[in-house]
Amino acid sequence: MDGLIHSIETFGTVDGPGTRYVVFVKGCPMRCKYCHNPDTWDATGATKMTPDEILKDYDGYKEFYKKGGITVTGGEPLVQIDFLIELFEKAKEKEIHTCLDTSGIMFRRDNPETLAKYERLMKSTDLIMLDIKHIDPKEHLELTKQPCDNIFDFLKFLDEQEKEIWIRHVVVPGITLIPEYLKRLGTFLAHFKHIKALDVLPYHDMGKTKYEQMGIDYVLKDVEPATKADAIEARNTIIEAMKEERKKMQMEHNLD
Repeated sequence: MDGLIHSIETFGTVDGPGTRYVVFVKGCPMRCKYCHNPDTWDATGATKMTPDEILKDYDGYKEFYKKGGITVTGGEPLVQIDFLIELFEKAKEKEIHTCLDTSGIMFRRDNPETLAKYERLMKSTDLIMLDIKHIDPKEHLELTKQPCDNIFDFLKFLDEQEKEIWIRHVVVPGITLIPEYLKRLGTFLAHFKHIKALDVLPYHDMGKTKYEQMGIDYVLKDVEPATKADAIEARNTIIEAMKEERKKMQMEHNLD
């Protein structure tokens, strides 16, 4: 089966544990205002590659990946779930660590056939890096042009499947870099047992040039980038809210 590929990075260091082979796929229903890869939104200009072709290329660099593996990101990898299943199952046959970087937007629990595909995919997926765009449903829709219900349900599904989860959250001044929303996010995340890491990333505007080249209006052009200090403080706020909620949950459990 062919995958629609945007590009491949052979020395990824921020896309999961260790040094990784990172596959960027094409296609995404989200339209995040801060997206720095708008050229991955549709299939235009995609390179077709089979899982075997990707893994053959991986083998050429595998000495670099002894503590890493393969990560599929995008775009939105779950748009191409059949391709992803085949790639990850073949990767696991080679004992390659697999990581899925996703927004979770494609998840549907109410379709048995679709749910079965997700359950099959989880069997060959070692780590999920889940992007939480916004904790507030109305603000999420404004930020991404998509609802958040499926994303939050996907997180619940991952927890049920006992998969290792890393949460990613971009803090944008005036949008997500707001104490109320950060605390709400922490309170929400506290209820999931298998979250192993939280990466809070400062918003940057390095995609501006790409938008100009593609003739797309960059709606956040007047928003100043967040700083590393902003991200650190935001992460501390989220973690503190998680601790407070878990303490409250433990007290309620002890009273039962």
